[in-house]
Amino acid sequence: MKLKQAIKTLNEKGYLDIPVPKDINLVAEINQLRKEKNAVILAHYYQVPEIQDIADFVGDSLALAQAAAKTKADIILFAGVHFMAETAKILNPEKKVLLPDLLAGCSLAESAPKDQFEAFKKQHPDHVVVSYVNTSADIKALTDIVCTSSNAEKIINSIPKHKKIIFAPDKNLGAYLIKKTGRDMLLWDGACEVHEEFSLDKILQLKAKHPEAKLIAHPESRDYILNIADYIGSTSGLLKYVQESDAKEFIIATESGILHKMAQVAPNKILIPAPPENDETSCACAECPYMKRNTLEKIYLALKYELPEVKVEEALRQKALVSIERMLKLS
Repeated sequence: MKLKQAIKTLNEKGYLDIPVPKDINLVAEINQLRKEKNAVILAHYYQVPEIQDIADFVGDSLALAQAAAKTKADIILFAGVHFMAETAKILNPEKKVLLPDLLAGCSLAESAPKDQFEAFKKQHPDHVVVSYVNTSADIKALTDIVCTSSNAEKIINSIPKHKKIIFAPDKNLGAYLIKKTGRDMLLWDGACEVHEEFSLDKILQLKAKHPEAKLIAHPESRDYILNIADYIGSTSGLLKYVQESDAKEFIIATESGILHKMAQVAPNKILIPAPPENDETSCACAECPYMKRNTLEKIYLALKYELPEVKVEEALRQKALVSIERMLKLS
């Protein structure tokens, strides 16, 4: 398919649908393009292993935002989902930000539509708005301070006790933070489809088979999972716990992509993915369909043609930047 024809399909397919020669070495080609174009590849822990292995930096949402803010590259290729690439663009208006597949979205971000959230905020004008980084630029522009699961507790505790708080969009993380901080926050009714789907019955069955295993969970999970967890933490927190714990076995209640990095840093540990209610996936584990839209082929094409590009209108960018910079300053 010719480039002009491929570009026309971007809105429909989300990526450049151009055949990639089967005989090329994708990793070598990506490395060459990265060098020629002064590009940096940032990847989330939930990406497939081969993408994590070629990335210049792999991290959770906070670390990726920090890396994007510091990079000297001319091009940022974000192997993640749309809100992550959008955040990188907000922080780097002069740089070209590429997302291999524009349809790599986020169920949590999509659970907070701009118009509905704006109306909700207007109903509570005396509240400080804290929004999870898993939101669109439109929501960040309506936010006082952004947070990630790594720094959410610190962000909430930084707000004066007499201030009322709206927390959006993740109701599960919000409920967890209410317990941790004692703050009576008003929660938006949003959730991550991956972390919502863990099966309590199946996890309890795993615990029975592996009585010495530690159950570790991301705070986006439902409270009945968090209530029985041995450790609750962000993606990077879970990684650190597995690496430093004396335990030998772990049941991991978050997106399965993190197991790749865990196996690298803790090769002698037994890692068991927590099963979702519908465990018909190839790994019987929790996988984000949006994260998994990215492939080496799409990364190669994105670097070669510098498309698809993520852009943010300048007035919106400046409004959204304020809430992100407040987070980065506190972090």
